[in-house]
Amino acid sequence: MTAKHKLTLSVQYADPRLKEALPRPLLRKTIQAALFAPAEFTLRFVDAEEGRGLNRDYRGKDYATNVLTFAYTEDEEAEVTQADIIFCTDVLLSEAQEQKKSVAAHALHLVVHGVLHAQGYDHETDEEAEEMEALEVEILADLGLANPYQ
Repeated sequence: MTAKHKLTLSVQYADPRLKEALPRPLLRKTIQAALFAPAEFTLRFVDAEEGRGLNRDYRGKDYATNVLTFAYTEDEEAEVTQADIIFCTDVLLSEAQEQKKSVAAHALHLVVHGVLHAQGYDHETDEEAEEMEALEVEILADLGLANPYQ
């Protein structure tokens, strides 16, 4: 995970509450740490209303969730990984408070989580979840962040 891969990044703060805590350079550094191939990502921070609408319309679940990853190239043969990753600010803030974590640490964990999803990782089975969580812990440790599962 030390090799840098080409990254084209767009960051949209439709809900601007996390813009100061999660500036673009920090997001880029975090994504870069989790990349295994060149990528083109759009990160969008939204409020609960937009997050709920997206989750309902695309996943059939009528509630706002912390992160949604719309991966367009999960194929290992793809030259460039492409995805839109949506973060619901309301959910992030609530979860960080409930889990007694800093907003930045929690959000950066979810950035890594979303980037791994974009690259084809999942947690549908116990084995997949263990692999994905181990990668998250390793990447976050490389960034100087604590294990989010402890």
